[in-house]
Amino acid sequence: MIKAIYDVLYPRRCPICGEIVSPRGELVCPPCKLKLNPVEEPRCKKCSKPIISEEKEYCHDCETKNHHYVKGYALWVYDASMKKSISDFKYHGRREYSDFYIDEIIKRYGKEIESIAPDVLIPIPVHKSKQIMRGYNQADILARGIGSKLNITVLSHLLQRDKKTLPQKLLNDKERLKNLEKAFTYSEKEGDLFAVPIHKVMLIDDIYTTGSTIEACTNILTKNGIDEVYFLSVCIGKGF
Repeated sequence: MIKAIYDVLYPRRCPICGEIVSPRGELVCPPCKLKLNPVEEPRCKKCSKPIISEEKEYCHDCETKNHHYVKGYALWVYDASMKKSISDFKYHGRREYSDFYIDEIIKRYGKEIESIAPDVLIPIPVHKSKQIMRGYNQADILARGIGSKLNITVLSHLLQRDKKTLPQKLLNDKERLKNLEKAFTYSEKEGDLFAVPIHKVMLIDDIYTTGSTIEACTNILTKNGIDEVYFLSVCIGKGF
């Protein structure tokens, strides 16, 4: 009854068009969902970026960079529709959009995540100043939702972002790597809270572009005894 009253007072907004979802009870307007570009084959065998040629196994980034994570997964191409959706989710308080993202992640990759069987999920951390400004870490919301549905522990503070960095979208590849130097630290205290040794983890984020952030986090984790690192993002840039 409380949920029904809440839905009447605060009707769910579509994560794509921003209007009240029609029909009621859905997480997204069905016509809006059709506008999205799901990540499909051919795609990079390492990061999952869609690539043009079926003859290629890897995108340009993964061919030229030695990424140390095992494999990555993503739902949609980061196009104009998802750019607006993620921006509203991230910067404009639309936390409820995560319900749609999480639901689609479970439908598409739930069984794959279970087969990988990560010990824990780790959201990409944001600096304290950004979290205070936004009121939340969008990656943490995603990780907790996925973890709850698949019964996987989430360690929200295993990685910490101690250095305030420039927005990655403003930088080129070389600048992104330099920007992230010493940005992240590993919390042994948080790791000790987990009952058994952590060997395999999955990083959770909203967007994957060049992979600089995932790589920086992977390097910190492997230096602290993690054997395998995977990642899952809502959106990903195009490969070529």
